[in-house]
Amino acid sequence: MENILQILGRVWETSGFALMLDDWRQLVMIIVACFLLYLGLVKKFEPLLLIGIAFGMLLTNLPGAGMYTPELWDLYIANGTEVAALSPELQAFIAEHGLIFADGVVNLTFTELIHAGGLLDILYIGVKIGLYPSLIFMGVGAMTDFGPLIANPKSLLLGAAAQLGIFGAFFAATFFFPANVAASIGIIGGADGPTAIWLTSKLAPEYLAPIAIAAYSYMALIPLIQPPVMKLLTTKEMRETKMEQLRPVSKTQKILFPIIVTIFVCLLLPSVAPLLGCLMLGNLFKESGLTDRLSDTAQNALMNIVTIFLATSVGATARYDRFLNLQTILIVVLGLAAFEIATIGGLLFGRIMYRVTGGKINPLIGSAGVSAVPMAARVSQKVGQEANPSNFLLMHAMGPNVAGVIGSAVAAGFLLALFGQ
Repeated sequence: MENILQILGRVWETSGFALMLDDWRQLVMIIVACFLLYLGLVKKFEPLLLIGIAFGMLLTNLPGAGMYTPELWDLYIANGTEVAALSPELQAFIAEHGLIFADGVVNLTFTELIHAGGLLDILYIGVKIGLYPSLIFMGVGAMTDFGPLIANPKSLLLGAAAQLGIFGAFFAATFFFPANVAASIGIIGGADGPTAIWLTSKLAPEYLAPIAIAAYSYMALIPLIQPPVMKLLTTKEMRETKMEQLRPVSKTQKILFPIIVTIFVCLLLPSVAPLLGCLMLGNLFKESGLTDRLSDTAQNALMNIVTIFLATSVGATARYDRFLNLQTILIVVLGLAAFEIATIGGLLFGRIMYRVTGGKINPLIGSAGVSAVPMAARVSQKVGQEANPSNFLLMHAMGPNVAGVIGSAVAAGFLLALFGQ
C-alpha cells in the first residue's frame, strides 16, 4: 500500500495539475485560450488562423509540457553577451538546465537550441527567420487580382493614405514603448497579419503574441469596426455616388506589373524583398497562365500547411509569464486606434478625391485602403449599397485594397530599415 501511495504521490507531483498550483496565471491563460477558441469555432472570427493561435496558446501554457521555451530564444538572441550581464531569470535558467558556455560568454548554437527546445520551438524557427509570413504572401499573391489597381492607378493613393494608421499608431506608441516595439505595434494598422508577424519577429519578438492576436482579431472585426466611421465621415450623397466601369486590363499589363513593382520597390527598400518578392512571385504564377499547378499549390496546399505552422507557433509565444501584463492591454488599445486611424486616413483622402474629380469617386472605397483583402472591399460595397441599392463598388474598392497590401509591406520595410539591427 505504501508503495502505491508513493507512486501516486510522484504522479501527482509531476502532473500539470500540481504544477499549476505554483502560478495561477497558467490557469488564466488556459481560460483565455479557450475563449479565443470559442471566438474562432463558434463566432467564426478568422477561424483559419485564430483556432491555430488559440491552440498554440493552450499548448504553451500547459504546465510541464515543455512545448515552447522562450528563455532559449532569449539566450540565442543574447549570443556574445557575458553570462554575468544577463538577467537573474536567465542566469537561473542556465543553472537549472546545466548549460555551460566557454569563457562565460553566451554561445548557443541553432543545433543546441533545437535539441534543448520543444516541438513548438522547432516550428517557431519559421517565424523567427521570416519564412512563414513570406510563404503566406506567396499564396496571397496567387489569389490576388491587381487588375483594378492597374486600371485605376489613382487608387494607389488611397492605399497609401490608409497607411496613416501605421504611422499614427507608431507615434502614439513611442510614448509608452521603445521605437522598435512602437514600430511593431504601428504595423497593426496595416490590417495585414503576415506583415505584422514578419516585422515583429525581427524588431520585437517578445511582443509577437499580443501584436499578432490584436492584428488578426481586428481584421476579423472589420465589418463591425469600419461602418460607423465610414458613415460618420461621409454624407449620404457621397455614399450614393456611382462610379464608372473600370477599363479592361490586358494580360501583358498584368504580367509586367509584378515584375516592375518588385524591381522598383525592392531596389528602393531591399529589406522588404522577402515579403514583396513572394507576393509578386505568387501573382506572376497566377497571371502568366503557364504555371497553373504552381499557382494552385501556392493558393491551397502550401498556404494551408504554412498557416498551420504559423498560427500554432505564434500562439505558442503567448506564455503566461510574458503575456499577462498591462503592456498587452496597451497593445490591444493601440491596435484598435491604428485600425481606426487607417480607416479615417483612407476616407479623408477619398473625400479629397471626390471633390477634385467633381463627385466621380465614391469616398467609401478609401476605407478599403487597409490591406485586409477582400474583406475591407466587401465592407465598402455593403455600405455603398445601403445608401444606393444599385451601387456596385466592389471592383473599385479592390484597387485601394490591393494597394494597401503593397503599402503595408513597404511601410514594414521602411520601419525595419529605420529600427532593425
